[in-house]
Amino acid sequence: MPTVIDLQRAEDPRDIVYLAVQALAEGKVIALPTETVYGLAASVLCADAVQRMTELKRKLEEQTPTGGKPRTEYSLAIAVKSADEAIDYMCHDSPLAIRFARRCWPGPVTLVVPCDPTRSAASCFPEAVRELVVSQSGHIGVRVVAHRLFEQLQKYCAGPIVICSANRCGSPSTTTGVAVVEQFGDDVPLVVDDGPTRYGGPSTVVRANGNQFKIIREGVVETAAIRQYARPSIVLVCTGNTCRSPMAEALLKKRIDERFGNSPSGAIIPSVSSVGLAAMPGDQAATQAVDVMRERGLDISGHESQPFGEQTIRSADLILTMTRSHRNAILQRWPHAQDRVFTVRRDGGDISDPVGSPVQIYQACADQIDRELAQWVESLGPEWLAISESGEEGENQ
Repeated sequence: MPTVIDLQRAEDPRDIVYLAVQALAEGKVIALPTETVYGLAASVLCADAVQRMTELKRKLEEQTPTGGKPRTEYSLAIAVKSADEAIDYMCHDSPLAIRFARRCWPGPVTLVVPCDPTRSAASCFPEAVRELVVSQSGHIGVRVVAHRLFEQLQKYCAGPIVICSANRCGSPSTTTGVAVVEQFGDDVPLVVDDGPTRYGGPSTVVRANGNQFKIIREGVVETAAIRQYARPSIVLVCTGNTCRSPMAEALLKKRIDERFGNSPSGAIIPSVSSVGLAAMPGDQAATQAVDVMRERGLDISGHESQPFGEQTIRSADLILTMTRSHRNAILQRWPHAQDRVFTVRRDGGDISDPVGSPVQIYQACADQIDRELAQWVESLGPEWLAISESGEEGENQ
């Protein structure tokens, strides 16, 4: 029987991490819990172990005749530490793929992206491993697992961990360590048991090419949620989110609709929202701002202010601030977002705050904002549409 270690009853979980890291380094295939289902795992540096995973995945009656080459089309994925690391395996500039990575990970989504193994970080894998993890169509499955064990393992592993679901092809997914033992017995020497998995079902698999995506398999993340993850997002930022940014939000929504209103079927146009760096949640838009927008046929009377926060940084593809000081304040806290944060004024100048001013000043402010936004919208190319391809494809990661 395999060695089964109960993670929940361990006196020191670090001992289990050590044993798992050692087993992977020795070229063993082991079973580990994830937040979705249990998975088989092998070191990306051990070609024999990765090959063994593909053999374990097959039912006995499906194994190739003696001397034949084992089937390799069973989808393997690589588990990496972060979205930033995943980008090293993407060979095409895809804002959509990066958007999925930023919004979905760590979490129960496997992202399938184009990968040229000679030009990506996959070039560091043994050749036999590259042949197994990169499909014939030139794609690789990548995932950032949301489980505390993987987070610790990947601190000590020399490279990514190759994973696949811990079940024979055609058999049910395993959501407990006991179920893994029932299916594989002695074929898997080490099983780390963490009880039932969080979601009790497989990850959702999404393929992203350029600005197009396809749900290859719907798992625990439903199609509606994936479409929301795919949707480009633009956020307008001011101080209190009651004057400039609510007006900018309404004006930009109108221009986005005009720009992308006749997009092809399946296109998902950008969402537009506004926040404030010092906003009090639920404050209404200034009366003057409401009146000025009403004159333009736009209604912001139901606006409720929202504060800027971590979720904004994680989800926004483009952040436009009213002043340089707003931009600087954001980048001081989140410097990694510098390629997504700009001032509304394309010359880097400020949009002055009209708070407390007569309606004429609000009108002039709205005119200035609208002129600048018109230029921004004109600069948005096809990549600002996420195109959904319909249909699902067989069994995958």
